[in-house]
Amino acid sequence: MIELYTAPTPNGHKVSIMLEEIGLEYNVHSIALHENEQKEPTFLKLNPNGRIPAIVDGDADDFAVFESGAILIYLAEKTGQLLPSSTAERSVVLQWLMFQMAGVGPMQGQANVFYRYAPEKIDYAIERYQNEVKRLYGVMDRRLADVPFLGGTYSIADIATWPWISRFEWQQVDLAIFPNVCRWYRDIAERPAVQRGYVVPHKVTDIPMP
Repeated sequence: MIELYTAPTPNGHKVSIMLEEIGLEYNVHSIALHENEQKEPTFLKLNPNGRIPAIVDGDADDFAVFESGAILIYLAEKTGQLLPSSTAERSVVLQWLMFQMAGVGPMQGQANVFYRYAPEKIDYAIERYQNEVKRLYGVMDRRLADVPFLGGTYSIADIATWPWISRFEWQQVDLAIFPNVCRWYRDIAERPAVQRGYVVPHKVTDIPMP
């Protein structure tokens, strides 16, 4: 049994969607971010960085894994699903996973902070991060003009990226400008496992549809 420690954020949704896709049984432990439960000593034993999500694999002597990308790789390797075995195909998937981890997530996160939460509106920062978000959408759109999914076939690269793109309205991004991203987004949104994972640990909103 997998113990999942999570909250309803893009990084949290990555892992709940993955668990639904691969069919592993799991227990959900909802972490109240607004109460700083992720900073409590019990959670820091699982993730010294004090961020969700984290998992504990009860079938592997309670082995703990933190960082959402690392969790996706761990679960893919554990089950032999959603990560190709051939060297080249595996590398392609991991490249697009790293694209999300290093680019899509951090840039959209900064765009959110400066546009919605900063006590002082800094036009330069807002413009800089919103433009970078749109640039990254453009990179994805060019890739998805040639293949149905980021790694070629549906994989952990898509599972990592889709929850961040589901915040397109927050980013002030019109998905119609990126038709290939829009098609990819809709295709993934229709997956039953994605719909189930999106409401873990609890439903906040419906899946936004462009």
